[in-house]
Amino acid sequence: MRDISGTARRSCGVVLPLFALRTADDWGIGEIAALPEAAAWAKEAGFSLLQILPPHELDPNETSPYGARTAFGLDAIYLRVPDVADLDDAAVATALGDEGRRELARVRGSERVDPRAVRALKSRVIDAAFDRFSSQELAHDTARAREYRAFVEAERAWLDRFALYDALREAHGGWGWETWPPEERDAARATAKGALEARAELARYTQWLLFGQWDRARRATNALGVALMGDLPFIVGNESADVWSHAGEFRRDLSLGAPPDEFSDEGQNWGLPAYDWAAMDANGLAWLRARARHAARLYDSFRIDHVVGFFRMWVRGPGAGAAKGTFLPEEPAAQRARGMKVLAAMRDAAAEGGARIIAEDLGVIPPMVRTSLRELGLPGYKIIPWEKDDASLVRDPRAFDPASVAAYSTHDTQPITAWWPELPALDQATLARYGGFEVGSADVDISLLGLLLAAGSDLALVLVTELVGVTDRINLPGTVGDHNWTYRLPAPVAELARDPALRARFARLREMAARAGRV
Repeated sequence: MRDISGTARRSCGVVLPLFALRTADDWGIGEIAALPEAAAWAKEAGFSLLQILPPHELDPNETSPYGARTAFGLDAIYLRVPDVADLDDAAVATALGDEGRRELARVRGSERVDPRAVRALKSRVIDAAFDRFSSQELAHDTARAREYRAFVEAERAWLDRFALYDALREAHGGWGWETWPPEERDAARATAKGALEARAELARYTQWLLFGQWDRARRATNALGVALMGDLPFIVGNESADVWSHAGEFRRDLSLGAPPDEFSDEGQNWGLPAYDWAAMDANGLAWLRARARHAARLYDSFRIDHVVGFFRMWVRGPGAGAAKGTFLPEEPAAQRARGMKVLAAMRDAAAEGGARIIAEDLGVIPPMVRTSLRELGLPGYKIIPWEKDDASLVRDPRAFDPASVAAYSTHDTQPITAWWPELPALDQATLARYGGFEVGSADVDISLLGLLLAAGSDLALVLVTELVGVTDRINLPGTVGDHNWTYRLPAPVAELARDPALRARFARLREMAARAGRV
């Protein structure tokens, strides 16, 4: 019997953003090849799942993993350089130069990720690797060259357009496609010749390296008995390869957001396009199906962010109704039909690759959404401090529906290690009573994790900051700055695994997980 995560029934997992992972030889950021090491470390505490945030390619000026410029291509910032066969120490040293080697030492020792610096460093060595691959492998049609061409052919459905988009964007100084000449804004008419084709080949080569490392890391992670869970943003931005290559399937005249609520009289305007459902229906939701199949190629299960948007999108713009925005579709019956149709298609496409879908259904969610999710067999989330009954008392996690995901927090909230002192006294007392511990006890944070592991939900998720007992947060919504999306573990995983205090903490967690039937 398999649970909602794809692992054995009743399991627990760690939410570990890939960028936060640290290893002894990383380049200042977590790397794909380190996933098995992280999995082995988490397994010591009884955890059999790793959830990462979206690993897709970002613009050099973007840090949020939810702002990727592709729904398919991986970000080269996560490549492990020593595993690239086309590089050796001498080639890396030459590509970096003295200044680059000093910069590498700086980012390795930094307490936070410096994504711009890391990206620039890895770009240098990937360029050098591609030059060597072109002259020594492609030019001679070697076995590796044939492996590369086989990858390109297998991923052609998205890779060619992505590579051309990358080449054109580079040729235009990094400016978005809506500023390009008319013949290049039309993806069907755009072509790559000369320098453009060379740049496109570099983009394809980079993806080949990344997906090779990904496939090896996932196999090794699974071999440890640890499942890999991903996260799909609701949509991509206007200035993405996907909107450029499928422009007719997105409403760029509208802007997605969130309706007014008690925190915002005007609501939120995210500046993202809306889906053109009529156009997508005409081809059987092909892009969304492809996206779900692609996610199944990467993960054992994955979360769909902002799942309510597939039922109703809050949009502003010409013809969008009220000045503050409106829902599309407007009628509840149409909303339910839309969500059921889209999510059934994505669920079935993911199942073709053996992956399962989890729905992020947090926030203001109309009842028909959760009814629909149950009918579709898609579990939602239970964030313990937000789960209140009619008397505003925190619900007992032990009574949660098995077909759900229990957690104290998400990447957008404080970890419970920081949140606990801010909870109302009544909430603290109620949770302490459920968990059988004292509100002011010295080890309240691990007692709280014990209560989470005892939840009725088949899957319990713990933020990595909660796992190691620190109070750092990953993102503070509504703010922009280097404090967001740059968290790093306090030390390399190998060092953390040897730390006596953490080893004792992990032993307690493993005991709790076993007692809860999760090991």
